[in-house]
Amino acid sequence: MPLTEIRESRAFVQELKFVVSPSQADAVRQWARVHMSPDPHAGGAAGDQYRVTSLYLDTDDMAVFERRGSYARSKYRVRRYGDGERIFLERKLKTRNRVGKLRSVLDRAELPMLERADATRRWAGHWFHQRVRVRGLRPVCQISYWRTARMGVSENGPIRLTVDDGVCALPASTFAFADPEEGMLLCPDQRILELKYRLEIPGLFKQLMQEFDLRPQASSKYRLAVTGLGLKLESVCPNS
Repeated sequence: MPLTEIRESRAFVQELKFVVSPSQADAVRQWARVHMSPDPHAGGAAGDQYRVTSLYLDTDDMAVFERRGSYARSKYRVRRYGDGERIFLERKLKTRNRVGKLRSVLDRAELPMLERADATRRWAGHWFHQRVRVRGLRPVCQISYWRTARMGVSENGPIRLTVDDGVCALPASTFAFADPEEGMLLCPDQRILELKYRLEIPGLFKQLMQEFDLRPQASSKYRLAVTGLGLKLESVCPNS
C-alpha cells in the first residue's frame, strides 16, 4: 500500500480577485516582477510561471455549483502542477473573503485508489476519500491554466500575487487527468488576478490597486467551466 504521509493545513488568509484584460494582466505582471519575488517552485523565462491542472468535484445534482448549504463553503479538487508525478488532494474552505486549505500529497500512481469503495486509514488520501464518499462528490470537469506567481512579505506576514490565463476546461467523470491542451478555452479576453495576504491589505497591494484602478470582482473558474461546457446554463464570462 503506497504511503505518502504529507498532510498540511493552511491558515485562513484574505483573498481578493479581479477580472482584468490581457493588457492589464501584462502590465500587472511587469509591476509584480519589479516589486515582488518569483515563486521558488515556478519556472519559465522569468522564473515565475507554471501550469495548474485540477479535477473539480460536485454532486450529481450540482450542489457545489448551486451553492447549497455546506456545499457553498467548500470545494474538493485533485490538483497537479505541470507534468509532475505528485498529486495534491485539496479541500478549499471559504468564509467571506477568507480562504483556508487542507491537503495531502500523493504519487500519481495512487490516484486510482480514489475510485475504490473503501480505503485504509493508513493511506494519506483516506480523509479525502472518506469526505468525498460521504458528500456524494465525483469528478465533473478538469480545469487548467497558466499561472504567474510572485511573492513578498508585509508587516502582517507573507503576501502572494497570481495572474491566471489560458483557462481551459474539459468534462471529467473519473479520477484521471486528460491532456490540458484539448480543453475548451474559456473567456480568452480576460485574465484572473488574485491577491492573498493576512489581516489587512498590505501597502504594496494598495499601491497596485490604485496604480491600475483595480476593483475586486468575484470570479470562479469552476463556474466558468461548468457553464462553458454546457453542464449548467449560466452566463459564461463575467460582465457578459
